[in-house]
Amino acid sequence: MSNQAVNGLDNRPVANRTGKVKGSSNVSISKYVSYAFLLILCVIWIIPVIFGISTSFRSQTEVVSSGFRLFPETWVFENYVTILNNTSTAPILRWLGNSLFIATTHTILVVIVISITGFGYTRINFKGRDTLFFTLLGISFFPGVVNLIPSYKIIDSLGWVNTSWAMIIPGLAGMGNIFLVRQFMNGIPKELDESAKVDGASDFRIFAQIILPLVKPILIVCGLFSFTGSWNDFLWPVIVYTDVDKMPVTAGLLLLQDIYGNYRMIGQLMGSAILAIVPTLLLFIFAQKYFVQSINLNSGIKG
Repeated sequence: MSNQAVNGLDNRPVANRTGKVKGSSNVSISKYVSYAFLLILCVIWIIPVIFGISTSFRSQTEVVSSGFRLFPETWVFENYVTILNNTSTAPILRWLGNSLFIATTHTILVVIVISITGFGYTRINFKGRDTLFFTLLGISFFPGVVNLIPSYKIIDSLGWVNTSWAMIIPGLAGMGNIFLVRQFMNGIPKELDESAKVDGASDFRIFAQIILPLVKPILIVCGLFSFTGSWNDFLWPVIVYTDVDKMPVTAGLLLLQDIYGNYRMIGQLMGSAILAIVPTLLLFIFAQKYFVQSINLNSGIKG
């Protein structure tokens, strides 16, 4: 046996009498510690959610008289009946429909805009392309609250106050989404474009038939983020909406604090909040695999 083989044997982990390799216990301990830490975070996060859901099923008497109790003594549905029957001062179903229309339309337009923009920044050469991209990326780091007044002036001048366009159009070309799409497209070999051009394909055909199918995972992720961001947006809809019937659900929840905000109507307020989070919760449950794919920006490229 050669010296290299002997040295290789000497460098192997030494197994104990039980057959376990030394050092594996340290790995197991770190794994259990990680699981314990994640379990603690999960419990900290889920207890308030469970308490909020259970509060929406408490009677008014129990909300006022009882202290902290994770589950109600008696499960009642009168809070949700009151919420759904109120179609004048707090039309929760209309608000949910408004939010669904706004978020869906906004998401579709976002996917179209960022896919075309990402293609331009990666596949079309023009003077100052990278300078323009990084300048806009740097400007995007400024907090959005800085642009609230100018944005409202623009929306007001266009006549979009109290309309869905006030929520749909702003933010379509978010630089965060464009950055992700651009990075993803940079991982696609440009030899594919060159081969298509040799066959006479135009830029639009290359984009539609080659690039677009490959960037589908990141577009789905950006669409999910855009949907949840539009659905959960609170400050902007509160500013641009005053018509109760046209409000999205987040602006409506602020109005509900005046209607259900007294201590005797906490159940209705919590029930309204629970109804507002159900669509995004279902979206995350059924689309969680796409968030895992987004961790690797080149996950759509097959080697």
